[in-house]
Amino acid sequence: MGWTACELHSHTNHSDGRQSLLELAQGAKALGFDCVALTDHNTMTGLKDRESIEQETGLTIISGMEWTTFYGHMVTIGLTEFVDWRPAGPGDIHEGVERVHALGGIAGMAHPYRIGNPMCTGCFWEFEIRDWNQLDYIEVWSGTFPSIKTDNARAFRLWTERLNDGFRIAATSGRDWHAQELTDAPISVTYLQLDENEGSITEQAVRALAAGRASVTMGPLVTLELRSEKMVYAIGDCVPEQDRSESYEAVVEIDFQVREGLWEFPEARYLITLMSNLGVIGEQHASSEQKQYRFEIPGKGLMWVRAELKGNARSMRTMIAFTNAIYAESEQAYD
Repeated sequence: MGWTACELHSHTNHSDGRQSLLELAQGAKALGFDCVALTDHNTMTGLKDRESIEQETGLTIISGMEWTTFYGHMVTIGLTEFVDWRPAGPGDIHEGVERVHALGGIAGMAHPYRIGNPMCTGCFWEFEIRDWNQLDYIEVWSGTFPSIKTDNARAFRLWTERLNDGFRIAATSGRDWHAQELTDAPISVTYLQLDENEGSITEQAVRALAAGRASVTMGPLVTLELRSEKMVYAIGDCVPEQDRSESYEAVVEIDFQVREGLWEFPEARYLITLMSNLGVIGEQHASSEQKQYRFEIPGKGLMWVRAELKGNARSMRTMIAFTNAIYAESEQAYD
């Protein structure tokens, strides 16, 4: 299974964007993306010329729509037909998510802590979530140079809190891309690990996101494996109770060649951190000359683990990349 560079939040002139779908696709291709999700506000009409534009640009366009309401914005991806957003009220977003799932799509919180009314109508998430198992992902990085923004830091903490609560939920980035404007700010990419032999790219992307097979970065691609005596577990996998161990070998790999020439962090002084519900369980310095890093980590009490890559960017120490989690079944469930 390969890793595919995706932009998961974009708009055209069919909503409030200032670009056509062709311009969006050409811009995404130039930035090294393999696919882009068109998520216009409350409409899917921008997908009309999708097939011809895919053929012209060689870029995959994933169907989507951003539910834009007074109580929050929810990105839906993978739908082949329109699902009406208008009945969604502050206490019944779950009914909307169920309709999305019934038609083969997935749903995620968009920029949940962005400033809301009156600056950005409904951008701040106010929908009541009664069951976090229903939500597929949280957009924890939004916009360009997302790692330094305070609203994204809150969204990232929200994701971590839900992982600590025992929920298996994915984290993504999204530029919320509206126009072909030049920027020298770092751009984030959500890499999805697609099961390439089954279905369309859209179907594969939906399955990957639903399973949490995702890694987010402003530069190099970071991946993670957890190894026991019996098995190797990848991002999005769950270690079953019968394979729980007192310790595991965690293997982090960093690919510095992805989107080569489209990003750079001189004097980055990279640091890999293994973060978990137990806190920090491993750290190593990293360099572009070394691809693989190994850690011995504790297994007792472990619910989830992810890899984070920190470094210097624009004279700031910040997170450069992070993986989604590998999970472990709760020991208490079998007591």
